[in-house]
Amino acid sequence: MKPIAVLHEGNDKSSLDNKLIKGLIDYLKLDAEQVDFYGMGVKSNFFKSNYIAYKALKQPVEKGQITRIFFVIDADNDFEKTQNQLESIIKELNIETISSFYIMCHPDTKKGYVESFILSTIPKDKMDCIDKFLECSGFIANNGDKSTYERIYKSIAHPLSPYKFDHENFNELKTKLENLFI
Repeated sequence: MKPIAVLHEGNDKSSLDNKLIKGLIDYLKLDAEQVDFYGMGVKSNFFKSNYIAYKALKQPVEKGQITRIFFVIDADNDFEKTQNQLESIIKELNIETISSFYIMCHPDTKKGYVESFILSTIPKDKMDCIDKFLECSGFIANNGDKSTYERIYKSIAHPLSPYKFDHENFNELKTKLENLFI
């Protein structure tokens, strides 16, 4: 059993959240061998105290085998509600002393998803260019598709380095991850 558990949206192997956190752990030169990842599926599963991942964590937490739990969850349209619900479930599960979390969203608006967070690291002039391309191409409608933006980000904006981990918007997340390994 590994001492650090990271719970995130999506599955535990190939979700964007998982890839981003693993990439950041590698970028920070932290020991990924200390971490077990738990894909929570959809956001609502985080708020179900009987969810399978919580059942799997219960005994190792009680035995002191898991000493830190890190939650990574999207804000969607209500950062404050997400924070309150997450704090409530952490308290209900009685894991407050070993838990921390990061709510993925655009740092300025406090809305959105992991994709919104990633896109916030693109310089405004490049983002304007991407928006204009999508607008004139008719490729997407209704304020864009988050996965389309994310694919453009990885293939066009930063093709050699998929995430701009040195961007200031990553600072809080980097600090929280580093604190897991202390």
